[in-house]
Amino acid sequence: MAEQVGTLLGLQRTNLREQAVTALRTAITSGELRPRSALVETELSERLGISRGTLREALRQLQQEGLVVTGARGRLHVRHLDTKEIEDIFSVRAALEGLAASTAADHSERSSIVASLRSALDRMNQAPKDETLDDRIEADLDFHRLLCRSADNETLLHSWTNLEGSIRMSIMYAGRDRAVGNMDADRHHEIVDAIESGRPDAAFDAVRNHMRWAAANLVA
Repeated sequence: MAEQVGTLLGLQRTNLREQAVTALRTAITSGELRPRSALVETELSERLGISRGTLREALRQLQQEGLVVTGARGRLHVRHLDTKEIEDIFSVRAALEGLAASTAADHSERSSIVASLRSALDRMNQAPKDETLDDRIEADLDFHRLLCRSADNETLLHSWTNLEGSIRMSIMYAGRDRAVGNMDADRHHEIVDAIESGRPDAAFDAVRNHMRWAAANLVA
């Protein structure tokens, strides 16, 4: 692996596993570690300044998140998503987040949920110009995570959380420009407006249309 200057540098010796997970996740979603690239323990542990045991723990978590997969002879590499996988991820997101939105539209605390979602969209709109793509992805995921939490359904939230790594990778599938297009705050307002209307069917449809457009944008 060629020497690079980036996120994979030495870490402070506190909570090393979490720092390693964060550094590796950022390197993957930013493209510093490319899809299909091999993850060699000796090289990564040296670059991060951690033991191979700590590195293995971090890589196991990234496997659970869907960012890292096992290839031939048990060797780890960065996951590569194809068109069908992107479409499948967004179909599952549509089902989960559609359920969350329809539940929120019929919730007794709907007005509070709407206010929280609009605040999340305001944060997306007010992002500074120098904000990194990784920061923008996190702001987008914060909105969708909040939407799932609003359903007050732990199984739904757990299922969505297990998809987070795959969602991050899918957003980066077609490069920065298309990723930014998917994270346009104005498109998200349609979901919140539908929830505010108090019509569960309209809320579900708004999420489904949102996800269909987003998937098509990435795989076009």
